[in-house]
Formats: sequence, structure tokens, C-alpha cells
Amino acid sequence: MKVFVTGGLGQIGSHVIEMLLERGDRVVAIDNLATGRREHLADHPNLTVVIDSIANKPLVDELISDLKPDAIVHTAASYKDPDDWYNDTLTNCVGGANMVDAARKFDVKRFVYFQTALCYGLKPLQQPIRLDHPRLPGSSSYSITKTTNEFYLELSGVDYVTFRLANVVGPRNVAGPLPIFYQRLKDGKQCFVTEARRDFVFVKDLARVVLKACDGVGHGAYHFSSGRDIAIQELYDAVVKAMDVPGKPKAEVKALGPDDVFSILLDPSRTFEDFGDIEFTPLQDTVSAAIDYYRQHGTLGEYTHLRLQDRK
Repeated sequence: MKVFVTGGLGQIGSHVIEMLLERGDRVVAIDNLATGRREHLADHPNLTVVIDSIANKPLVDELISDLKPDAIVHTAASYKDPDDWYNDTLTNCVGGANMVDAARKFDVKRFVYFQTALCYGLKPLQQPIRLDHPRLPGSSSYSITKTTNEFYLELSGVDYVTFRLANVVGPRNVAGPLPIFYQRLKDGKQCFVTEARRDFVFVKDLARVVLKACDGVGHGAYHFSSGRDIAIQELYDAVVKAMDVPGKPKAEVKALGPDDVFSILLDPSRTFEDFGDIEFTPLQDTVSAAIDYYRQHGTLGEYTHLRLQDRK
């Protein structure tokens, strides 16, 4: 196959690309290096990496026209700063619409998209959340712009799969609590947790399912989720264990912030029906793999879409 991957140097994109190359596919990747890193992908004769933005419409059209990919895997997303509406809109809306439009114009057979579970809002009406839950993304720039692109994809007539994601973690994860816990513990700083619960899934487990989607399995919206949420405290404890932090410091417990949600637990039943049973990697193994990566490469800034009360 020929596959075009946006955000190819990021966490999800780079793992998908490695698996595509392993099976002999040809890949063209684009990344603007906002959160991706060139060292995430080794040179390969079947891989072309373009450092540019998907908001560059003439370039996107040229690349898709030249490659004529069988599938587009659109992982690129802006999420570094909750108040950076410009870049969120530029990448997630303009860039995303460019990708969908190119897929439509150049007859790409399959489009794989990644949507945030925050599309359901901060107070989900169901627990676990089913795919028929209304989309209520107005809580953040990130969720607004990611959901906008999902609407364009649905409008386009392109054959697509959109994965609405649980928290994807593991090596190359530069956003959310995992890299924040690692960096603060490494620097000898106090960590805090809330009573929030999340479903943490291993990036390679997701990547294997993405390859099936590239090959034509499924259509429409799916939840990529284990169907089980855990307390953020459990994630913190797993990081402490993986790092073998002396004294096993306790985290301070704080109330949920105004832009956070207690639990986002997605119902994965349709995913299991169409993609088959998924063997999810245990949390401790996932965290240990991420810590090994951080020790070698660092964390690149520990980004989060939330407005943290304390970054000191």
C-alpha cells in the first residue's frame, strides 16, 4: 500500500508508520515539528518525511496528487496551549479540511481520523459513553477544532474511520499527566493528582488497529478504549514504581479544575465487533515503556490542553 500520514513524527503517527514499513508499505509523512521529533523515525527506503504544515494547501494537494495514496492517516493535531486558538484552528480546522478535501479530489480510498473524547463535553450524559452520545465540544479550543474536522470528514463522502480516543500513552507521549509526572519526579518536585479517572491505552495497541482500518476494516465512528477507567492516582503510582523513586513520594490530592472532567469512559463494543478482540497492554508495562523513552529522549515540554493551576 501507499499511505500518507500527517503528524508522522508524533506519538501515534510514528508508531503507525513503523508498522506500515515493517510490512512493506510505502509511506509519505508530513510534520511541522510543533510536538513531533525527527528522531522518532529512522531513515527507510520506503519513507519520505516532509517538514511542513498541512495548512499549506498547495503542498498538500501536490503531495497527495503525486503519491496517490490508498489511505490517509490523519494524526496531526495542535494542542500545546489551550489559549492558542490560532494554531488550533490553523492545524485542526484549516489543515484538517485540506486533508479531507485532497482525499476527496484525488480519490483516496480510506481516511483514518483521530478524535478527542472531549467531543462529548465535560459532563457526559452517559457512563460509559456510547457512540450515540451528542457531541458537545464547546469546553475547549482543542475539542471544538477537532470536532469541526470530524464534521468535514462526514460531509465529504470519503470512506472513513474516525477513532474517538481514550488517553493514548506510551513511548513518545509528550502530552498529559504521564510526562508531567515523570518530569516533576525527576526534578524532585511535588506532584498533584485529582480524583479524575481515565482509560489509558498503549499507543502500539492503537497502531495495530489503525493498520486494519487502513486495510478497509470498519466504517464510521469507533471508540478506541479498553472499556475500563482507573484513577489518576493509579497512573501516578505506576510512574513512581517504574522510576523507582526513593521514598515513594505521595502526590497531593486537589479538586478537579473548571475545565476538567471526572471520568471519560468510552464504550468500545462496536470496535470489538468490527475489529475483533484487542489484547490491551497492562498499565505498568505501558508506563515502563514510556519511562524508558523519557530517560533517553526527555519529555519535550509536558503539554496539556488543560489550564494547570500549578506549573511551578
